[in-house]
Amino acid sequence: MNKIFNIETLTRESVKKLSPYSSARDEYVSDGSEMIFLDANENPFENGVNRYPDPYQRSLKSLLVEQKGVSENQILLGNGSDEVLDLIFRAFCEPNQDNIITLPPTYGMYKVLSGINAVENREVLLTSDFEPNVPKILEAVDENTKLLFICSPNNPTGNAFSKEKVQELLDNFNGLVVIDEAYIDFSEQESWLSKLKDYPNLIVTQTLSKAYGMAGIRLGICYASVEIIAILNKIKPPYNVNQLTQQQALKRVLNQDAVDKEVEQILRERDSLIEALNNVGFVQEIYPTDANFVLAKVDDANQRYQELLKQHVVVRNRSTQPLCENTLRFTVGTPAENKKLIAILKQL
Repeated sequence: MNKIFNIETLTRESVKKLSPYSSARDEYVSDGSEMIFLDANENPFENGVNRYPDPYQRSLKSLLVEQKGVSENQILLGNGSDEVLDLIFRAFCEPNQDNIITLPPTYGMYKVLSGINAVENREVLLTSDFEPNVPKILEAVDENTKLLFICSPNNPTGNAFSKEKVQELLDNFNGLVVIDEAYIDFSEQESWLSKLKDYPNLIVTQTLSKAYGMAGIRLGICYASVEIIAILNKIKPPYNVNQLTQQQALKRVLNQDAVDKEVEQILRERDSLIEALNNVGFVQEIYPTDANFVLAKVDDANQRYQELLKQHVVVRNRSTQPLCENTLRFTVGTPAENKKLIAILKQL
């Protein structure tokens, strides 16, 4: 357990002094009574979206509280996970002074956000078996290292990282450890949410874009200590999650059985896809996956990518990423899409 961690020492001075914007819906919270709203300069004619949304998404959070076993003040919702990640940078990293650590090959937005926020990105490559190199990571840390980004299950490799390695980092890194669990619903590994009470420096991010099938509504979720969420709430835009997103997310989270069935089907299809890829001549290696995609090493990724494109199949060529030379990433599609893909691969 990280006993000497103090969130105050990590928070930017400007953020500590900040008084957050107080919106009309901060000052009055509806109790369900029929009211005449003349407080927010809205168009009064009802059309379903003429009113500002709940700035704290209370209905949706109350559902997540039941499902995830956390308290409401440990949740922050954002306009996609990218907004959540950006808020973390803006709250804790001083531009042109602080640094972060990322573990390539990994999700590309960490690097983009570090550039946008003028924060040095120290890259420590994963090992050859796509695991965090713990000694090298800890070696890269100095007094200005604020954030460590761990994507598990990892994108683009697909594997969930060793629990022991992640725990070692949580125990020994005194900045914030951000574990991006965008693909956790497809993994047999337990979410790190259960460890929030043990590690005050832990932030877990999840999303409705993958297993929940709601990439189009842009909703990301951040779970952390009450203290960390309070700091992020100070700097988030007042109405960052729109009304339509909140409504659609609420319906989908309420229908957990449907989500679970879709995840089960995706996992079955993933197994079928792996089996088929094992019988494709130009596929040289298939990497272990805990996600809804499969990373495969092929003879010539550029050539195979173009051949698939001509057959109207779009996959992702990940060859430009470290340790991923000549790799293609296949997202698991519907049974019909996978059947078509497998037929094309065999034909090639």
